[in-house]
Amino acid sequence: MAQHNDLGKWGESAVADYLAERGYAIVERNWRLGKIEIDIIASKGTDIVFVEVKTRREPSANPFEAMTRQKEQMLLRGANAYMQSRDSALTPRIDVAAVEGDEHNYRIEYAEDAVRPTLRTYR
Repeated sequence: MAQHNDLGKWGESAVADYLAERGYAIVERNWRLGKIEIDIIASKGTDIVFVEVKTRREPSANPFEAMTRQKEQMLLRGANAYMQSRDSALTPRIDVAAVEGDEHNYRIEYAEDAVRPTLRTYR
């Protein structure tokens, strides 16, 4: 496995631990549907949370900058497909977690409800 893949997997594990410490139940890790992958699916109370994790070793590289419009659309499609396949009554939310550093010294920045569907306006 490439070094950047190892870093990404470690970042996902760090965020899963972060969520578990805050009372979330980890439902799925690396859930896939075709080309769509959702890093973490967790639940807490009446919420089901789809989490995209962005990990960077260097603190100068802002992990949130890697969230492109295309990635947001893929997450929305994946979350919708997951919800439809499970016929879930839970309230969906898409969060983004940014991990900076390495396993010895890192920081997690967590943004709840970071991705929302764009509504078209009609005139």
